[in-house]
This record gives sequence, C-alpha cells and structure tokens, in this order.
Amino acid sequence: MKKTFWKSFFSAALILIGAISFAQAEDNVLSDAEKADGFELIFNGKNLDGWRGDTKGYLVEDGIIVCKPGGNLYLPKDYKNFVIRFDFQVPPGGNNGLGIRAEMGKDAAYHGMEIQILDDYADCYKNLKPYQYHGSIYGVVPVKRGFTKPAGEWNTEEVMADGGRIRVTINGEVVTDADISEIKETADGRNHPGLHNESGAIGFLGHGAKVMFKNVRVKELD
Repeated sequence: MKKTFWKSFFSAALILIGAISFAQAEDNVLSDAEKADGFELIFNGKNLDGWRGDTKGYLVEDGIIVCKPGGNLYLPKDYKNFVIRFDFQVPPGGNNGLGIRAEMGKDAAYHGMEIQILDDYADCYKNLKPYQYHGSIYGVVPVKRGFTKPAGEWNTEEVMADGGRIRVTINGEVVTDADISEIKETADGRNHPGLHNESGAIGFLGHGAKVMFKNVRVKELD
C-alpha cells in the first residue's frame, strides 16, 4: 500500500512540474527547432521599432502587442513566400485580421489578402458567411470552423503562403488550404485586384477591438 501511494505521489508531482514548466515557457523567444528551421523573431517583446503603418494604434504591454485603438500595423519588411506564426487573443466580439501580400495604404482584404481574425462565437457574428469567419481568406475562401478557443483565451496560428498555395492552421488544425491560382471567382463575388500579388506587406488589421498578439515569427521560403 505504501509503495503504491508513494509511486502515485511522485508520478503526480512529475506531471505537475512538467505542466508548470510548460506554462512558464518564455514568450517572444525562438525555440531551438525554429532557429534551426530558419525562423526569424519579428516582435522583440519590448517595442515596435521598425514596424510600419499605424504604430500609434498599438501598444506593447507586458510583452504583448495590444490593438488600441487599431489601424493597420505592418511588419518591418515585405514578404513573398513565407510562414508566419503568432499567438493571438480576442475579446468578446473582437475583430482583426492578418493582411498578407498587401499593398500598404489600401484595403488589405482586396489589395492583397486578409486572413480573418474574429471571435467566431460572438452572437453579433452568427449570421456571417463561411468566408467571413476566423481563418478564412476573407471574401475569397471559406474556412473549416470550430477550432478557435473562446474569447479571452490564447490561440496559436500559422499562415503559409507559398506561390498560390495558402494554408491556415489554428491550434494545430488546418482550417484553410487553397490554391488561389485556381480560383476563377471569389466567394463573395467581388473584385479582389490584389489577390494574386506575388509579394507585399504582412500586418495586423485592427478594427477598434482590443485584440492582442505575441510570439510573432516568420520564415521566408524563397
């Protein structure tokens, strides 16, 4: 009985220690695997030096980029083919977006692409189209829903753009995977003149909600 008790006790202690270590993993630092794979840390956790666009619409608080009140905040340089990874958190009813291959100074959803960032579960968005929910290529390609966490919780996201292929992964689940070179008509029926841009800016597209970001890193594929 005593051996069984102590074995169970130490097993539980090891699990707890492991969980604490995971929870205390340092933010805004590349893992050894990411360093070896060629990722670059974009957000240093301290400031937005070098970032472009509406830098006054975003703050850095406790190692987190906070959209307040918003606007379009772009990474320091343009990209062609890439993988971007980041963590995000939306407030109830929160709305933002990730512009890719975008033309700065224009609407990224049409002069580039916008990967939607949204509180999918908010009642105010219950009647949206599938091409307007989180992870969709806004107005162009619908998304497989149900993989974002509730408002107020952190999520992980990865977006890959490689030629015409665009893949969006939310919390480890691929929710959008499309070849835009094969698209003859957009889902919303509107003209998206920048859909086939070969390169452009990457940025967070704020709409006034206090959406937060951290752990922003990019790997160039060219």
